Amino acid sequence: MSETTGARRPGRLGVGIVGAGRVGAVLGNALRSVGHAVVGVSAISEASRERAGAMLPGVPVLDVRDVVERSELVLLTVPDDALAPLVSGLADLGVWQPGQIVVHTSGRYGTDVLAPARAQGAIPVAIHPAMTFTGTSLDLGRLEGTTFAVTAPGPVQPIGLALVVEIGGEPVVIAEEDRGLYHAALAHGANHLVVLVAQAAQALQVAGIDDPGRALAPLLHAALDGALRAADGVGDPVQTLTGPVVRGDAGTVETHLNELASLAAHRDATDTVDSYRALSRAATVRALAAGRIKDGQAQSLLDVLNAPQKEN
Repeated sequence: MSETTGARRPGRLGVGIVGAGRVGAVLGNALRSVGHAVVGVSAISEASRERAGAMLPGVPVLDVRDVVERSELVLLTVPDDALAPLVSGLADLGVWQPGQIVVHTSGRYGTDVLAPARAQGAIPVAIHPAMTFTGTSLDLGRLEGTTFAVTAPGPVQPIGLALVVEIGGEPVVIAEEDRGLYHAALAHGANHLVVLVAQAAQALQVAGIDDPGRALAPLLHAALDGALRAADGVGDPVQTLTGPVVRGDAGTVETHLNELASLAAHRDATDTVDSYRALSRAATVRALAAGRIKDGQAQSLLDVLNAPQKEN
């Protein structure tokens, strides 16, 4: 029996997806796989239409208003800056329905951004997966065990928790006022990790390594695994730190800075020097606080890191 035309199991909902980006298409597929009916999806760009066709075959592509009007649960997976105007614009059109569940996936916002929908009787829920998405079927397996931040008014919080559990995620409740810090932490960790890999890979390639990713993989996997194991709410990841900072080796740090400055002068990589300085300062401060280095070592390191860069 068709999931869009036939009777559904009790507790199954008609889901509409606004925004067939990487997150929307994958979560829509996951909800469909546990018996919910995806009744419509909005997709404007050619890429999003192709993604909708691949991840949500048979689901009609509709305009946003039609998606919302057809749905018992509306999944808003649009960019952060577009979310508030979208919600308020649909409220101005009187599209939101009493009892309709409205879920957004922005890490930045809680449910305050859904206030215009709530004022018209909708049930507001915010869920955010702590995962990066490709927008392909590869993501489906990664949902298993992924942490999802859930923010919702107390009486309806179980709805958000249940949706996450249904698709294999691990829900954690995040207060409205903590969403910004939560999202900043994830972006700082994930996005800047990618930048660090790009910077290190560029330097290795210039140094003659043909496949920088292969060279970095064992080292970075080991470092990341150790740090994550220590970040258990009890331990301190800084205790797993290795390298010149925790050895108090200011001379090596100075050599690194000179080499990276030379790279920057010839390969447009000034960002790498700036990152090395900033993160080495942070490593110094945290290593000192954790008792990994002594005051004199920390001062020597900071003297080198704060000194004007020599001309190359």
